[in-house]
Amino acid sequence: MAEDNGVLLVIDMAKLVVLSEGFTGRTCELKVERTTVGRLEDNQFQIPEPSVSSHHCEIILRGNDILIKDLDSTNGTFIDGDKITEAVLKPGQVLRLGQIELRLDDGTAAAPAPKKQVNTIQGVKLNELDASNKPRIAPTDVFKKKSNQVNKYFIIGMVALGLIVVALLVIAILKSPGTQ
Repeated sequence: MAEDNGVLLVIDMAKLVVLSEGFTGRTCELKVERTTVGRLEDNQFQIPEPSVSSHHCEIILRGNDILIKDLDSTNGTFIDGDKITEAVLKPGQVLRLGQIELRLDDGTAAAPAPKKQVNTIQGVKLNELDASNKPRIAPTDVFKKKSNQVNKYFIIGMVALGLIVVALLVIAILKSPGTQ
């Protein structure tokens, strides 16, 4: 808390809030000048997730700015979807480390960062189809019915093999010393 011309001000500490499932709600208050973030326990803010590098990034408090510096991470550091090596993170922006998303919260009720639009491909709805605009599929040899000729050869071969086995058994029985 601070007092400014007789008005009491509440200054909340800036913090990173994890948004990604499995880590939702985890926070890191940015109290010191430098905070390391990574997968290993020796970081000030550990995120034990495989897409986060051992020592992924460093957060530097520089005046009123919060500087994010990538530490040559494997999967990259992104602010609002843009890959960075070093950049200022503003309140409400989303910081992504590998597959983990975090939001900078400065204690004020800031509007959430705008989400980037994702283009998706949608198919045709059934009620939009009628006889005039149905897709035409040209007939090809790929969809021809298979012939049964292969099956006939297989059956003939198996019958012949069975006859040979039976003939060999009969010969073996007739030549055995106990059947004379």
